[in-house]
Amino acid sequence: MTDAIFDYVIAGGGTAGCVLAARLSEDPTVTVCLVEAGPTDVGNDDILVLDRWMHLLDSGYDWDYPVEPQERGNSFMRHARAKVLGGCSSHNSCIAFHPPAGILDDWEAMGATGWNAESILPYVSRVTGPVTLRDVPPLDPCGAAVLESAAGVGLPTVQFNRGETVLNGAGWFQINSSDDGLRMSTSHAYLHPIMATRPNLEVRTGCWVSEIVIDDSLTATGVRYQRPDLTGHDVVSARREVIVTAGAIDTPKLLMLSGIGPSVHLREMGIPVRVDSAGVGANLDDHVEGLVFWEASKPMVTTSSQWWEIGLFATTEDDLTYPDVMMHYGSVPFDMNTLRWGYPTTDNGFCLTPNVTQGRSRGTVRLRSRDFRDRAKVDPRYFTDSEGHDDRVMLAGLKLARRIAEQPQLKDWIARELAPGPDAVTDDDLLDYVHRTHNTVYHPAGTAKMGAASDPMAVLDPELRVKGVHNLRVVDASAMPKLPAVNPNITVMTMAERCADLVTG
Repeated sequence: MTDAIFDYVIAGGGTAGCVLAARLSEDPTVTVCLVEAGPTDVGNDDILVLDRWMHLLDSGYDWDYPVEPQERGNSFMRHARAKVLGGCSSHNSCIAFHPPAGILDDWEAMGATGWNAESILPYVSRVTGPVTLRDVPPLDPCGAAVLESAAGVGLPTVQFNRGETVLNGAGWFQINSSDDGLRMSTSHAYLHPIMATRPNLEVRTGCWVSEIVIDDSLTATGVRYQRPDLTGHDVVSARREVIVTAGAIDTPKLLMLSGIGPSVHLREMGIPVRVDSAGVGANLDDHVEGLVFWEASKPMVTTSSQWWEIGLFATTEDDLTYPDVMMHYGSVPFDMNTLRWGYPTTDNGFCLTPNVTQGRSRGTVRLRSRDFRDRAKVDPRYFTDSEGHDDRVMLAGLKLARRIAEQPQLKDWIARELAPGPDAVTDDDLLDYVHRTHNTVYHPAGTAKMGAASDPMAVLDPELRVKGVHNLRVVDASAMPKLPAVNPNITVMTMAERCADLVTG
């Protein structure tokens, strides 16, 4: 049954969806419905208090997607995806980076006309109106030693988000957080101030979207969702547009469930093909993350803004316009992927986590069945690029982390290296270790990418419209042609700000 008609229906109350709902509902003459599968975050300190974020992993607020068995990667790995209003901005560590100019220019060169740095970077000021960014206070003495040691190997101490992309440098992060430690998710920053005062905006939580409703003229007319009490389904209809903001795993899943995707796969699932779109669920990009983990010789900090307070960037080749290695410094033990292989652990430790910022391996998201309640099949295909680029960059990152640890300032903090450990010496040793124990920085992207009309793998045109369907757009990390070389959450917010202009313009 149809229980309401709105001008705009937004499927997914995540990072982008909350921004879009707030911006579109600024016009009191239009009506907006935001539909989210998870619960609200309003008044929930488990979500809003930032230093608790690690408790959200593998919790009731996490879809907790397993990955398919990996040919060269960690088959035990799981992808945390947020099941709560605000999406991953309500679930992450709030590391905040402006979109890098060079990556935006790359997007345009890849066919996303209008997404160059000159056009997109002005939208950052729109994001940082509602979303407070602040520098992490430099209160961790081990972190200070990390920065001093990084400077000793050619990574000078810098400040982030000061107008230039840092190619080789290290510094305390900026985070989207208030001074009193509350996360500035898009739900908190954009929606909480207006939810009670805008009668033209309705936010429906606990409503799991099962399909996009598309009529015989291939026009999106609404979404079908499971009621919160699980007694059946309702349809909410859109006069103007349906905008999908379900994230890089659930957006391609929802498109495929609605008949938009690779025709062979849809037929295998028994789903009628409405639009044969080969790029739906293809091009899965991610930041694969290695680990060097030490037992500390002195007591580690017992309080922190969010326990991952420092970023380090480096280039492994000359003439790069972006850093190809990024590390996070964690002031906590991190044995999530090493303990099962027998590596020792500690209650008093710290780590550096080198990751490949511009990986060339690409994976897929596919349906497990035609039942919307079944988790998608997520196959990142880590370390499978044909030229060995991702292996090479990861090796460089692991070795750089160890070089930093050899500097006197940080060496004084180390009792012993726990992982990879002193027995891992050769390149083969290190690659074997990292293939078994790597994690992800939880940055899946690219699975419904925007691009040129002539690109058969581009699901969206540069205005984020789904090719082959009327009145349907996508805006979230799935729309990225490729990942930025930084944590992408602020970039997604920026994309949503521009999407609001594209919709209303």
